[in-house]
Amino acid sequence: MADRTAPNCHLRLEWVYGYRGHQCRNNLYYTAAKEIVYFVAGVGVVYNTREHKQKFYLGHNDDIISLALHPERVLVATGQVGKEPYICVWDSYTVQTVSILKDVHSHGIACLAFDLEGQCLVSVGLDSKNTICVWDWRRGKVLAAAPGHTDRIFDISWDLYQPSKLVSCGVKHIKFWSLCGNALTPKRGVFGKTGDLQTILCLACAKDEVTYSGALNGDIYVWKGINLMKTVQGAHGSGIFSMNVCEEGFATGGRDGCVRLWDLNFKPITLIDLRETDQGYKGLSVRSVCWRGDHILVGTQDSEIFEVVVHDRTKPFLIMQGHCEGELWALAVHPTKPLAMTGSDDRSVRIWSLIDHALIARCNMEEPIRCAAVSTDGIHLALGMKDGSFTVLRVRDMTEVVHIKDRKEAIHELKYSPDGAHLAVGSNDNSVDIYGVVQRYKKVGECSGSTSFITHMDWSTDSKYLQINDGSGRRLFYRMPSGKEVTNREELKLVQWASWTCVLGPEVNGISPKYSDINDINSVDANFNNQVLVTADDYGLVKLLRYPCIKKGAKFKKYLGHSAHITNARWSHDYQWVITIGGADHSVFQWKFVPERKSKEAVHIAPQETLADSNSEESDSDQSDVPEMDSEIEQETQHTYRRQVYKEDLPQLKEQCKEKHRATAMKKKERAPGSGVKLHFIHGYRGYDCRSNLFYTQTGEIVYHVAAIGVVYNRQQNTQRFYMGHDDDILCLAIHPLKDFVATGQVGRDSSIHIWDTESLKPMSVLRGFHQLGVCALDFSADGKRLASVGLDDNHTIVLWDWRKGEKLSTMRGSKDKIFVVKMNPYLPDKLITAGVKHMKFWHKAGGGLIGRKGNMGKTETMMCAVYGWSEEMVFSGTCTGDICIWRDMFLMKTVKAHDGPVFSVHALEKGFVTGGKDGIVALWDDTFERCLKTYAIKRAVLAPGSKGLLLEDNPSIRAISLGHGHILVGTKNGEILEVDKSGPITLLVQGHMEGEVWGLATHPHLPLCATVSDDKTLRIWDLSPSHCMLAVRKLRKGGRCCCFSPDGKALAVGLNDGSFLIVNADTLEDLVSFHHRKDIISDIRFSPGSGKYLAVASGDTFVDIYNVMSSKRVGVCKGCLNYVTHLDWDKRGKLLQVNTGGKEQFFFEAPRGKKQTIPATEVEKINWSTWTCVLGTSVEGIWPLINEVTEVTAACLSSDKKVLATGDDLGYVKLFRYPVRGKYAKFKRYVAHSTLVTNVRWTHDDGLLVTVGGGDTCLMIWAHEPEGHREIRQCDSEESDVESEDDGGYDSDVTRENEINYTIKALSTNMRPMTGLKPHLQLKEPSVDERPPVSRALPQPEKLQTNNVGKKKRPIEDLVLELVFGYRGNDCRNNVHYLNDGADIIYHTASVGIVLNLTTSCQSFYAEHSDDILCLTINQHPKFPNVVATGQVGDTGDMSATSPSIHVWDAMTKQTLSVLRCFHSGGVCSVSFSATGKLLLSVGLDPEHTVTIWKWQEGAKVATRVGHTQRIFVAEFRPDSDTHFVSVGLKHVRFWTLAGRALLCKKGVLSSIEDARMQTMLSVAFGANNLTFTGTISGDVCVWKEHILVRIVAKAHTGPVFTMYTTLRDGLIVTGGKERPSKEGGALKLWDQELKRCRAFRLETGQVIDCVRSVCRGKGKILVGTRNAEIIEVGEKNAACNILVNGHMDGPIWGLGAHPSRDVFLSAAEDGTVRLWDIPEKKMLNKVNLGHPARTISYSPEGDMVAIGMKNGEFIILLVASLKIWGKKRDRRSPIQDIRFSPNSRYLAVGSTESAVDFYDLTLGPQLNRINSCRDIPSFVMQMDFSADSTYVQISTGAYKRLVYEVPSGKPVTEQPHIDRITWATWTSVLGDEVIGIWSRNTDKADVTCACVSHSGLNIATGDDFGMVKLFDFPCPEKFGKHKRFLGHSAHLTNVRFTTGDRFVVSAGGDDRSVFVWRCVHAAH
Repeated sequence: MADRTAPNCHLRLEWVYGYRGHQCRNNLYYTAAKEIVYFVAGVGVVYNTREHKQKFYLGHNDDIISLALHPERVLVATGQVGKEPYICVWDSYTVQTVSILKDVHSHGIACLAFDLEGQCLVSVGLDSKNTICVWDWRRGKVLAAAPGHTDRIFDISWDLYQPSKLVSCGVKHIKFWSLCGNALTPKRGVFGKTGDLQTILCLACAKDEVTYSGALNGDIYVWKGINLMKTVQGAHGSGIFSMNVCEEGFATGGRDGCVRLWDLNFKPITLIDLRETDQGYKGLSVRSVCWRGDHILVGTQDSEIFEVVVHDRTKPFLIMQGHCEGELWALAVHPTKPLAMTGSDDRSVRIWSLIDHALIARCNMEEPIRCAAVSTDGIHLALGMKDGSFTVLRVRDMTEVVHIKDRKEAIHELKYSPDGAHLAVGSNDNSVDIYGVVQRYKKVGECSGSTSFITHMDWSTDSKYLQINDGSGRRLFYRMPSGKEVTNREELKLVQWASWTCVLGPEVNGISPKYSDINDINSVDANFNNQVLVTADDYGLVKLLRYPCIKKGAKFKKYLGHSAHITNARWSHDYQWVITIGGADHSVFQWKFVPERKSKEAVHIAPQETLADSNSEESDSDQSDVPEMDSEIEQETQHTYRRQVYKEDLPQLKEQCKEKHRATAMKKKERAPGSGVKLHFIHGYRGYDCRSNLFYTQTGEIVYHVAAIGVVYNRQQNTQRFYMGHDDDILCLAIHPLKDFVATGQVGRDSSIHIWDTESLKPMSVLRGFHQLGVCALDFSADGKRLASVGLDDNHTIVLWDWRKGEKLSTMRGSKDKIFVVKMNPYLPDKLITAGVKHMKFWHKAGGGLIGRKGNMGKTETMMCAVYGWSEEMVFSGTCTGDICIWRDMFLMKTVKAHDGPVFSVHALEKGFVTGGKDGIVALWDDTFERCLKTYAIKRAVLAPGSKGLLLEDNPSIRAISLGHGHILVGTKNGEILEVDKSGPITLLVQGHMEGEVWGLATHPHLPLCATVSDDKTLRIWDLSPSHCMLAVRKLRKGGRCCCFSPDGKALAVGLNDGSFLIVNADTLEDLVSFHHRKDIISDIRFSPGSGKYLAVASGDTFVDIYNVMSSKRVGVCKGCLNYVTHLDWDKRGKLLQVNTGGKEQFFFEAPRGKKQTIPATEVEKINWSTWTCVLGTSVEGIWPLINEVTEVTAACLSSDKKVLATGDDLGYVKLFRYPVRGKYAKFKRYVAHSTLVTNVRWTHDDGLLVTVGGGDTCLMIWAHEPEGHREIRQCDSEESDVESEDDGGYDSDVTRENEINYTIKALSTNMRPMTGLKPHLQLKEPSVDERPPVSRALPQPEKLQTNNVGKKKRPIEDLVLELVFGYRGNDCRNNVHYLNDGADIIYHTASVGIVLNLTTSCQSFYAEHSDDILCLTINQHPKFPNVVATGQVGDTGDMSATSPSIHVWDAMTKQTLSVLRCFHSGGVCSVSFSATGKLLLSVGLDPEHTVTIWKWQEGAKVATRVGHTQRIFVAEFRPDSDTHFVSVGLKHVRFWTLAGRALLCKKGVLSSIEDARMQTMLSVAFGANNLTFTGTISGDVCVWKEHILVRIVAKAHTGPVFTMYTTLRDGLIVTGGKERPSKEGGALKLWDQELKRCRAFRLETGQVIDCVRSVCRGKGKILVGTRNAEIIEVGEKNAACNILVNGHMDGPIWGLGAHPSRDVFLSAAEDGTVRLWDIPEKKMLNKVNLGHPARTISYSPEGDMVAIGMKNGEFIILLVASLKIWGKKRDRRSPIQDIRFSPNSRYLAVGSTESAVDFYDLTLGPQLNRINSCRDIPSFVMQMDFSADSTYVQISTGAYKRLVYEVPSGKPVTEQPHIDRITWATWTSVLGDEVIGIWSRNTDKADVTCACVSHSGLNIATGDDFGMVKLFDFPCPEKFGKHKRFLGHSAHLTNVRFTTGDRFVVSAGGDDRSVFVWRCVHAAH
């Protein structure tokens, strides 16, 4: 039989010809050792030119396309293409991987760059967003990521002179990035007028913020900051592909074939034109340059590398050549010399010397070449062309012999016959032509008959036969030279083939995989001498197989290097080398063949490390010499632990079911029961499918796991304590080296690992987010800092954690086969081993990845356990055949027979080892496994008298062993835990059922005993009293599903799975009687109450049989059920049976005959039932959960006092309900301990204990029942019901608004006014009739604008500086006013600016780095971080781009940004809070999941994040004394959170402790000592919580919602603020003591009907209050005096602005119905008038003595300024007045309204205000109006984007353009007109320019738009897209803008932000 293993010889990559110059740039450098580093295909190459040697880096699995050199020039980073591409950082000296960076990019990695220190690496992806990512590459961690650009990015570079700055460039853009926190923020380069906007290909940074970049047209663009400073024209003739910086200056290389050198100031030094040199050619294109000292490296598009010495630059050396772009298919080897010939689509044929590794000849042909062959004598070289011709050359001088074209399609294969007489040419025309060589290649034959193109050919050794393969997968034979087809296969029996390159045929069957017919193998070549076959395929793999390989799926060794398809592979003539050529990578690889005898000697050479091992995984599926698998291991391997429903899915499922429950919600529900249960003891240990999961703790207790529980067992007291943090089966357990912490891993969709303390049973850290399905192996490192884990996913992913931080350090796919064990090297924490099915792997950490190699063992064995020995390279592993393998490094040294059957556990001691196996023997060994020192057999005979149970069988399979405290601890497959004394006696400590579901459970009628029966075929009696032991056990013929004690407790009935049942003596378990009447499972069995006269037996075949116990006869059968029977209960009299079936039917039968009865539901409840274990009926309808599609209630049991019903369901929950459970979805208490299905629950006879059994987890759990009243409040007692109460404490408009608000994203805002028509910059101008000649005799044009009240010298305005902001965001934000610097300053926010106000000078300073509205603000109260503020803003989707929501952390005094945190909270950040140490920051999002995230804000690192709640969260705050505990409040919820490592654990608040408490909407939170928390509610109550349990309610702390609470750190006093009417007793502000018992109320003297406080803060003796009405007030604690510090409009938009004609004051009018007068120099509000209606517009008269106000209801009012008395008012219109203006001569008043009209009033006629005229025919509503300087015209801008001019006061339209052009205007506020066309920007397609104002000097115009920008242009501005400066700060929608007198200030009014900004004008110097 043929050997089916892989061949023993192997290949070693020796040389790669070529360099990747196509589609890549900047990929060629000198290393520190003066070697050259570059890449080809998927290989990194380090080439030593002096010694002419190459080293290879083979860590990639696809094409490399980018490369960067570390500043120290030893390390190299390379990036590859692929679906999940990764970056490798490797050492160019050792070519070993240092770090792997993965899991971020997709498609490929286009660019890489190291920073100056070499600590950070930046990468750019090829995905659609061209993601940019910054890495801490040593740790493999992402520091920041952001979308790079919408188009390709070609180069990226760090600014080497400024830290944290980068520049990227690409298609039509250049961007300047700054890195702060985790945010990369771009600024686009401004090309301006200096140069054309064009594609930038490469760049280099210089000092002083100068950047040089190479452009597509050959210019060099020089940037200063973000602006284009100048261009160096024509630096190259066309695109500049590469730019390189060195100490001497810059080198550039371009498409024109030139290299230019520049000095450090970019003055030209020299030009080297490579086209003109000896080796040059036309069309040479430079892709990469590197300049070091006097050497320059140049890489070209056509795969050459030149080295130029600067002082001899005319003679470059050509040091590497390869084929150019185009597929490479042709390969031939010389028959007698070490030469290889290749031909490619680049039309060249090349001859390579395999000895010198050099190109020795090259010849260019006319056509692309597809195949080649050398004649047998080595004289002729034949080349087949793509056009169907072939050419023959002389090898000697490459001269042509013949050129023949007989075919139209490409020639794909040609071969000379072994006797040299003929040449066979196979074409894509489906035929082979035969030519005679001596007859000058005359055609002598033709082979037809093939139906597809010819792919491969081979001649026989006697040249008489030819075999061919064609594209359809057929194999044909022909006689030569005639070309007749051989149809009789007999004559081919003895044919010897001269070569074998065919891919079809029995000899090469093994090249295709086992179950596939796909042929993706392009080429094979057989080495007859060594009996090896080499194959080349479409996946870039070269494989070695044995030849012949007859069976499919043969074993192989595989080698990576080529990227995509390999087109050809050939052995050299002497079989020393294999040559392979790549199609797409057009590279030539030369592999050295190392035969078997040599490879033995080469063992000491470390194998070249690759991520895919040469001894590949796919190839071990079928080794003939793998022994049979052990049945136990077989079972374990096949266990997938998948669930239909995971606990993680329940919240979503509940949401889906909410609708159903809305209907039933109105009914009053029963409360949850007052009593509870507490887990007391568990009988069970998970040994049947887990290993090494049993340890001694520090204190000598024993820790293990079963079901979803971690158990700590004290063997002295026989008690157990439980860790209950998991919610599904635990599968593995590892103990910390100090034996105080334990790690456990569970089953789950996203399965978690908990590390917990065995003393406190608290989680220290929870790790999740990386393993799917489950975690099957864990191990701590020797120092205890790291943890390794293995998942159950298909790749068995390995993750290495820093578990305290919860950080993933590295991950890698482990193996396709199941991994049983992971162990970390105790000496070297970066190394680990994994062992499992058919493999053993040795791993070491490399950055974010792990590199693994298979252990070298002859045949692959399945390993069950492994442990490190006494030195770092020694490893001992136990196999499934009972051997111990001893390893040194990765080599198997020897094996020792240790057990019969698998070795399941091995444990290392100080001196020696202990092993345990399936044979039930524990063996002690010396430290070399030479001698076995002692063995212990686990037998009943040696069981010590103190045992807590009985051994089921001798020599049970041992699954776990651990040593300590002078004992050996042993866990068995049968669920027993035993302690072996060194001297021999064995004590049984704990035991449970074996594998198989446990269903049967019965409690004794009057003793504390219970019986269980299981599918493991045992019946067991357990003692429930404190001794907790198994009293008796009996093996049964079959498994059983039910059991029951007789009423006197003497007999026990057991129902079995085969339809039989027994009655046994309850003490001895001996048979009394047995029956077998049914075929299906007996599902329930019950004695009738009283004397126990009858026995009811329910079976799966739908019947209940009734037996007379005394006479042992069947007396009745209950018929009529349609489904299998599930539950039975008797009534008290023993006359009536209640039956439940699997179809959810309920039936009643009368005993003893079994007659069916119909009983109405109302009567059922009145019947006195002896027991109640049924799950159907009205009295228990509430036990079925909301999501009953996925979950069944499997069991129930009513307590004897009929008060509490316990249930079990198939999600593993035990629940308690108050009986009777009427109404759907009742409230309950819920306990998680069982993992999956709870099969049965029973109360003991006195209700003292509840006993439950689990299906899959084989556990018997005993719960202590704690009646009402006896409840100290305990952690993890139970979870509350799923259903929240519907009433949430009332309705409040402010709360509703805050909850429902949709925040506008500025960048996406749309127009505020309902405009129609074409925008101005899109309208076509009509040519005017009389275009004036350029030199005109006419009068000079008049001024556009009357330039009033400006001095003689007119100076333009250069800049605006924000001076003042009037406004505070109080109406929908809270807790956003704070004291700084001991009360000297306050900080608050409005729009997108943070404002610091100094209370003594009332000066404001601003933080303006936010790009959009700020929603929340907090200050850091830790003394280490004085004045540190965090603010969170709104944002778009959380894609980490510049419009994503972000949090800024900044210094309030210097306004320095300390960190920017971009987050995934799509929508915005609504709450931020610093932790006690000030180092962590908590944020909450507005996204639909209301995500909660914790950050280390200084590093910008995300520590943990989790879905917060389905409904809005309003506030989340850290406890003031904690870094790990915080509380979140929101719509109908309060949650108490703990940060454990990287995981956030949360508990819902528990209300049940207080009668009738209900969950209200919670709005605010404060804290007290001893874990007290106070939450303010919507109803005005404050809830007081201890831990997470409600202990008290402070009723009506305020009459309305409690919006804000503040905890004073220094004295613990608490301030609350709410919404209430001010009265004598109460106010909206109260100060409380630390317990919230006594309070003092303050009144805010604001004059409002209702005060609504939104923010409070307490300083020294003062309280700071922010209100809903945009006031900030300081209240003195002693005298209760109020001082208003900040005023603002409370509702917006602020539509009207009026600047005083001569003083620095202005008026604003807003939607809130007030007009306010603001004083700029005094920085305050002087006055306000309440109009009672929303105001729309306001204007001063020219003298400043009157004010006109237009209202939303169409009314307008004129006030006298001096007295604020009304002079007159009028309402002639119904709809809003949009603008109102006095004429410059004070005579007329113009009023423009939405009714498309302007009315004129003559003021000289007195205050009765009669309309004298109006302008008609206005196409849309009026926006702005301006009078002409002489008061005779008015210009109107309208909503149809049209500007109109009318006469005053007649109202006649003026239409002649020349006439209009001559008008001089008094003011200009129009956004329309030719003079201002330039203010409309390109991106106003959705949004508009809303307002404008020309300065008094007439030189500038300020505009406001829907994006919230203020812009400053020159006036007039007639060119489209005028140049301007922008000023940010407002929210979306500016409504108005005005210059104040003398152009000193610009005032802008906000729509969404209700704020007025005052900007100081900076005038140009004279």
